[in-house]
Amino acid sequence: MNAPLYSRREMLARAGGGFGMLAFASMLEAASNPFAPKVPMQVGGKAKSIIWIFTNGGPSQVDTWDYKPELAKRDGQTLEGFDPKTGFFPGSVGGLMKSPFEFKQYGESGTWCSDLFPKTAMHVDKMSFIHSCWTGSNNHSPALFMINTGTTRMGYPCVGSWVTYGLGSESDSLPSFVVMTDPLNRGLPKGSASNWGSGFLPSVFQGTWLKPSGAPIDNLAVPASLTPQRQRAQLDLLAKLNRNALHGSAIESELNARIESFELAYRMQTAAPDAFEVKNEPKHIQKMYGLNEKHCGHFAAQCLTARRMVERGVRFIQLYSGGMENQQSWDGHKDILGNHRGFANESDQPVAALISDLEQRGLLDQTLIVWGGEFGRLPIAQKGDKPGRDHNPHAFTVWMCGGGVKGGYHHGESDEIGFKAAIDKVSVHDLHATILAAAGLDHEQLTFKFQGLDQRLTGVENPKVVKQVFA
Repeated sequence: MNAPLYSRREMLARAGGGFGMLAFASMLEAASNPFAPKVPMQVGGKAKSIIWIFTNGGPSQVDTWDYKPELAKRDGQTLEGFDPKTGFFPGSVGGLMKSPFEFKQYGESGTWCSDLFPKTAMHVDKMSFIHSCWTGSNNHSPALFMINTGTTRMGYPCVGSWVTYGLGSESDSLPSFVVMTDPLNRGLPKGSASNWGSGFLPSVFQGTWLKPSGAPIDNLAVPASLTPQRQRAQLDLLAKLNRNALHGSAIESELNARIESFELAYRMQTAAPDAFEVKNEPKHIQKMYGLNEKHCGHFAAQCLTARRMVERGVRFIQLYSGGMENQQSWDGHKDILGNHRGFANESDQPVAALISDLEQRGLLDQTLIVWGGEFGRLPIAQKGDKPGRDHNPHAFTVWMCGGGVKGGYHHGESDEIGFKAAIDKVSVHDLHATILAAAGLDHEQLTFKFQGLDQRLTGVENPKVVKQVFA
């Protein structure tokens, strides 16, 4: 992953081509252009882009995709040996609580799904489910940092930064990594921008946050007094002065990255406004997503923007469903029925449309969709006027679609009431290794030297790729 001296074209011209030389050339190009597309590290990764639909707050696995009939049979019973400190509110622990949602089977795979997702459930035969995920924190901020960056502490590079560092971007006029958060004034996820930061990686690999209202990116409009010729001349002069002053210095590669970010901003002023204009889509596409529907139009616009980003070569897109505080996200401490019904109603149609739209355009097989949050929820009730569920780090479900994953497949199991991952447990590092593998990145090879160590997203605990999810 060290800095290149020649462009890919120059290296191929010098060496005569070949896959190994192509890979070497792509590495060499990265110093002068950190976003230059790079050859995947390993054969088999089909995903050129990744869309992570982040269900912020922690959706309940036993009320969505992890059907537990035993939970209904034991409704109201005390869970023997339960540690009330497992959740976040130990003083409001109730008995086991059956799901308030109806479950039925869908597709040839017979996948069980609650009535929260009638439209998304029509795609279960294209999806791989991991029912045995677990994490190490029961608190939102550290759990969010863990699922996004592989550690519970802030300041580390997130998955999107690692992916774009490893693969570059297919677009030369849009950010390689974009983030869209809740547009209904319900706040950012806890930990805010640290969830999409680049940590110790070069800053150009951090996520570009699209503002939920107004212009999605500041300063896209060129001042009327600045002609294209003058703007081009200013950028050229700035780059020349910077390079002349710092040629051969220790920070030259970082400076080159900063210069490239200026160039990208310049190109974005032309490309980005069109990419964000979802109203230019045909009426039948707008209707399919629910763009003009009050209950889901805001999330529909984000899912449709994600598809338009994929078409334009953006590498990693993260969409946050829900805002910051408790009932403003999937954090259903109170009224799990109303909380999850509301957020599912916002996202079900847009997510189903995104899958259909990518498929009909021939993009689904090269786009990995990930759905999931930072942890799950307990199978017991959190007491209140309308009972909810507290945090559960011991079990949660994530599904993937497209990007070469196996359709209608279910990996691992939680126990009979959905409390703990029980069979083929999948840690967050295992999940990260699997996402990287889908994009052709070897989690052990994808490293960055920091503080004298070869740092990586997946840590040093020997995580495993869940190979079974791939077709």
